[in-house]
Amino acid sequence: MWLLKSSIGKKVVMAVTGIALILFLTFHCAMNIVALFSGEAYNMICELLGANWYAVAATLGLAFLAVVHIVFAFILTAQNRTARGENRYEVSTTVNGSNVVEKWASGNMLVLGIIILLGLLLHLYNFWYNMMFAEITGMTVAHSPSDGFAFIQDTFANPVFAVLYVIWIVAIWLHLSHGFWSALQTLGWSGKTWQCRIQWIGLIYVTLLMLGFLVVVLAFAFGCAPSLCEACCGGAAADCCQQAADCCKEAANCK
Repeated sequence: MWLLKSSIGKKVVMAVTGIALILFLTFHCAMNIVALFSGEAYNMICELLGANWYAVAATLGLAFLAVVHIVFAFILTAQNRTARGENRYEVSTTVNGSNVVEKWASGNMLVLGIIILLGLLLHLYNFWYNMMFAEITGMTVAHSPSDGFAFIQDTFANPVFAVLYVIWIVAIWLHLSHGFWSALQTLGWSGKTWQCRIQWIGLIYVTLLMLGFLVVVLAFAFGCAPSLCEACCGGAAADCCQQAADCCKEAANCK
């Protein structure tokens, strides 16, 4: 089959799966932003998804896309190294106008991919294992499997996890800074006029996307997420504390 045998076909598979995963990240980021402002609304989404058949089917689909993307990435990397020999570290995909971040990322995609994979395993343990998997198997966990907000609080209250997530998010940002426009180029959206534009559009998009994830992690890590006031003050933050920021910083005293 052409998609599996030729290097161009493999790149097409990488591009399609990569774009699909970026779309999922966009949805995931929007969902996380909800948690930033309302724990109740976030848990409603978690309960809606839960271990329902459509959520399980979507999870299996995402797992398939991720595995295909990772496997093809290793195959293409091995083929490129074999073809380039001593020049395997030379980056041939850069063009005039490429920014420094994209140039560095394009030459370190495999390393970034490994970091992202390790971060994914950590993320699956902290959330998927305690939520969907716990609901499917009926195992006992620290909170209700649909109480995703509580798991967010527990995870990012741990300084080690917070730092690891920041590193993970930065690695994803670097990976996507090259992968986004590279995928569009593979699918035929290129040319002298649009090449530089696509690179910058892709960089701006993935930067905003990753900033969304980063803000959520830092807000919960430092205890300043608006939703924490709702959780600790029962939705009456004004009565509990004079300012929302004070309520978040002194959550333990606002109960």
